[in-house]
Amino acid sequence: MPFREVNSKVVEAAISPGQKMFSQRGAMLAYRGDVTFTPNTAGGHGGVMSMIGRRVADEATPLMTVEGSGTVMFGHGGHHIQVVNLSGETLYVEADRLLAFDGTLQQGTMFMGSQGGVMGMVRGQVTGQGLFTTTLKGHGAVAVMAHGGVIELPITPGRPVHVDPQAYVAHHGDVRNKLSTALGWRDMVGRGSGEAFQLELSGSGAVYVQASEEKL
Repeated sequence: MPFREVNSKVVEAAISPGQKMFSQRGAMLAYRGDVTFTPNTAGGHGGVMSMIGRRVADEATPLMTVEGSGTVMFGHGGHHIQVVNLSGETLYVEADRLLAFDGTLQQGTMFMGSQGGVMGMVRGQVTGQGLFTTTLKGHGAVAVMAHGGVIELPITPGRPVHVDPQAYVAHHGDVRNKLSTALGWRDMVGRGSGEAFQLELSGSGAVYVQASEEKL
């Protein structure tokens, strides 16, 4: 079920009988029709292992199941919203950035150390987002949140993209990521915060970057 962008901070979804979607609790702004909202304790399609992963990382984001017939408007904290449409690929996104997503998508949890080894773990500490990330796979739409708007940067073979870890929102496709240390321009001009890290993404896909270094 695709989202309709009402404005940069609100999206609307049509809910049909027999279908369901998941959203962060408290993300519903308004709705029309006969729609129900039920607290979800199973972590979507990821099941128990998905929840265990996030519990270990202290990243459990409360979800609610949305069902019925009608339309629902979603938004949260005045954050900008980016809609990502998946066509069978996997989206990697931090759990607290998920606003709402199709119930048809398969949800899981990936240990960040599995991409980039120890440096993948370091990335979790640098971003302050823990050592696990949420995965959503299949055909459907996902609404993610960010500060200051989002830009989508394509990743093509032989042309990796380097991203400030604090500005990273999500990525999809056949992409590898690794964290590297580098002396950036901010350090050179005295504006650095001391981390001097870059997140390098290579392969084929896209990465979403927010126009801010502020955490949600």
